[in-house]
Amino acid sequence: MKFITVRDFRTGTANVWDILEHDGKMVLTNNGKPAALMINIANQDFEAVLDSVNQAEFMRAVNNMRAIAAANGYMTEEEIEAEIQAARAERKPQGQTL
Repeated sequence: MKFITVRDFRTGTANVWDILEHDGKMVLTNNGKPAALMINIANQDFEAVLDSVNQAEFMRAVNNMRAIAAANGYMTEEEIEAEIQAARAERKPQGQTL
């Protein structure tokens, strides 16, 4: 995958389009660090590509939450059941009005 600096991006946009057309994706860097991922979506369904990007972001967030949970220790089955029961106890019974 090609990397391009913000400075090179500003001064060589024609080159950027050539790289995207040939390689399909590239990384834009700022101060030597990845800042953005550019992907070529020409001749593709924009909504489908956007859905795929959103799904990837969601999965990254879920994996991050799982890693945090693993680091902090998982809840036991008994703790989970106690949380469920507490939440159910706080709910208003069906048919009850204020």
